[in-house]
Amino acid sequence: MNKKILAAADYAQQKYYLEPEFSALPESIQEEVRVFCVLLAQKLCCTFLVGFHEDGSLYFETVKREDDFDFDDIGAELEIKRLQREKKELLRALELWYAVYFTEDGEKIRRELLEKEGNFREKA
Repeated sequence: MNKKILAAADYAQQKYYLEPEFSALPESIQEEVRVFCVLLAQKLCCTFLVGFHEDGSLYFETVKREDDFDFDDIGAELEIKRLQREKKELLRALELWYAVYFTEDGEKIRRELLEKEGNFREKA
């Protein structure tokens, strides 16, 4: 299954990256994604990635340094689960946004919504 990275933050290099393909996301959502990526990268002392599977579902990934034998995989999973709980609405909105703008079904949905909007405006 193909993956597309949305954003990544690296603890060691103190860098954040947002894939330019997703720069159309509203600024407030980009900022929320940046904040949780950077915070998790810092808390876990790793590179933290968030992205989309081709079906539109989000994935989270931690990449530890090769020499980091103390990395807590279980703690990382717990932090990701906490993020999923606390940011449930944001994450669902991201998946919906991706589905509408980046999948074949999304193209159909956009056309249907535009048609309905046009019909609604004609009736009003």
